[in-house]
Amino acid sequence: MERVMGLVKEVTDETFAEEVEQIEGVAMVDFWAAWCGPCRLVAPIVEDLAQEYEGQVKVAKLDVDASQRTAFRFNIRSIPSILFFKDGEHVDTVIGYVPKQALEQRLKQHLD
Repeated sequence: MERVMGLVKEVTDETFAEEVEQIEGVAMVDFWAAWCGPCRLVAPIVEDLAQEYEGQVKVAKLDVDASQRTAFRFNIRSIPSILFFKDGEHVDTVIGYVPKQALEQRLKQHLD
């Protein structure tokens, strides 16, 4: 069952291709886990950006414990990892907690 946290879509191994890799435009995916402290710090930032860039960016979260195949495919070794996709292609990664301005700056680069 998929949950939607505000404007942030929960994706899984089964839905990742359809929700992220098969869309046009920019997608930002937060790779996280429930036990990860820094992930809990970055979550409100991701949700804020989803709200501020609604209609411009698709924002999703992937639980690395529940969707290990996708995490392995993108070589996720540290979380949180925020991956950016443009027209379905992985173009950038931010690893660890970063302030909102840093994440937003990276996001803007891919919208241009």
